[in-house]
Amino acid sequence: MSSRKQLVVADEEAEGVALVQAAEDDIDDHGGCKKPPEAEAAEGARFYRWSSWARAVKTTTTRRQVGRVGLVIGGLVLLALLLAAATTTTWVIDLGAAASSSFRQFGSGARRQQHGRRPPHRTSSRLVPIPFDCGNGTTAATCPLRYASAPAPAPAAVDAPPPPPPPECPSYFRHIERDLEPWRESGITREVVERGRRQAHFRLVVVDGRAYVEKYRRAFQTRDVFTQWGILQLLRRYPGRVPDLDLMFNCEDMPEVRAAAYPDPAAAPPLFRYCKDPSTLDVLFPDWSFWGWPEVNVRPWAPLLAEMAEENARLPWPEREPYAYWKGNPNVAPLRGELLRCNDSQTARLYRQDWGLANRNGFRDSNLARQCRHRYKIYVQGRSWSVSRKYILGCDSPVLAVSTPFQDFFSRGLVAGTHYWPIDPASPKLCPAIRFAVDWGNAHPAQAQRIGVDGSGFARDDMAMEYVYDYMLHVLTRYAALLRYKPTVPERAVEMCPESLGCPAGGRNRDFMMQSREEYVADYEPCKLPPPFTADEVSQMAQRDNDALSKIDKLMTTNDKHN
Repeated sequence: MSSRKQLVVADEEAEGVALVQAAEDDIDDHGGCKKPPEAEAAEGARFYRWSSWARAVKTTTTRRQVGRVGLVIGGLVLLALLLAAATTTTWVIDLGAAASSSFRQFGSGARRQQHGRRPPHRTSSRLVPIPFDCGNGTTAATCPLRYASAPAPAPAAVDAPPPPPPPECPSYFRHIERDLEPWRESGITREVVERGRRQAHFRLVVVDGRAYVEKYRRAFQTRDVFTQWGILQLLRRYPGRVPDLDLMFNCEDMPEVRAAAYPDPAAAPPLFRYCKDPSTLDVLFPDWSFWGWPEVNVRPWAPLLAEMAEENARLPWPEREPYAYWKGNPNVAPLRGELLRCNDSQTARLYRQDWGLANRNGFRDSNLARQCRHRYKIYVQGRSWSVSRKYILGCDSPVLAVSTPFQDFFSRGLVAGTHYWPIDPASPKLCPAIRFAVDWGNAHPAQAQRIGVDGSGFARDDMAMEYVYDYMLHVLTRYAALLRYKPTVPERAVEMCPESLGCPAGGRNRDFMMQSREEYVADYEPCKLPPPFTADEVSQMAQRDNDALSKIDKLMTTNDKHN
């Protein structure tokens, strides 16, 4: 038997490591960042949370046998299997009891209950349209005098039950308070905000529900435009709910507010951006591509996610090619060049992406919704994080995620062993780790497929646009509460609204704006913000990361010895 098939397993046990899918077309990083490559040196850090799931023991009984005798027999079988497993030399990933609800362990049933069974976000009971009028259709650049307001509560019927409470927000919302921790005691002064001007692409001020933008420098492609478009949709979706605020926004890849540069963290500028690492103090915010990325023909998140679900159903996971797949631009990060060396005819299919050619042929081969043809997909960072992560998660295929210190707002809610399978980025381990993950998944198809389903369930449910907007509302509300001054409109700022951005836009820009435009006011409360992580929970997460990586290394070593 070949070494790839001689995986060391104990009976039907799952090693508890989760697979992660990678973006087929890693459409993220191709020139948007102007930072030096030295800033990528920390890419080997390991900041993923792990979880384990209990072993599933299947007993076959007939309906007539179900009773006390069946339960006793089932218990004896379970005990025998556990004793047998205890005598084997096989390493099984077991991270121990959860210290808090944040670290609950997932058996197969519990996993499906949390991910893929999240209570749906409430929907409007009364549809109040959001006006959008371009006048002559192309040149309207002025904003309406009035915006639609939230509808007044409908009178409750006699003996009518109270409306259901809003659902609790997904776990990644718990990081909002930690992002704002440096300013929790001191608050945020105008001087501190303006300290971030040198690094910002634009300044956003909201006064009485109206948005004003002062531009400082040009962002790569249309990152700034579609970020502003998303904020304008939030203002229309939740009219009157976004408080007055004043913030600086950076649209580049690399986080740059270094904690080491500010002995007093409260003196650091609260700079909003798309990603951060543990050494930086940037405040995370959803990236522009949730509302569309016209330069590479990536549709807004909501319609693309629906299209991916349809395509996934066309090719069930067992029928997909049993390899790991990645396609992207390797020139933006050394780690991607290392990844290309892992091409293996038996386990991994890795390709360079030529964006010039893709553009010339109309992106016919770059439709993300039709790229879920492989059982495993690889996620690897670009200059920092990569927006491809969410598209990779949506394929129903296990994701093999190369560990990175860079995180965006939602990735902090992903759990290794549940939503993805982590890959050690160290050069000697990178390729063997990918081979081992694919072999393990092909030897344990039920467990591997479940990881893919849980990952896509997170993308579909925990990252639905309703929750993206709720995250934006909560982080802006908490940030505004820390301001120690009343925001005023800067002299050079220009008012922006959906009409002023969308009406003059043309081509794919206009198309994607219309696809992502909010059409109705939300007449309900956003999700309930969960409590922030405690210092003990943060320490526990770090310890769990170290323990999990150590155990998977031992599992691979044990497998090598048996082969």
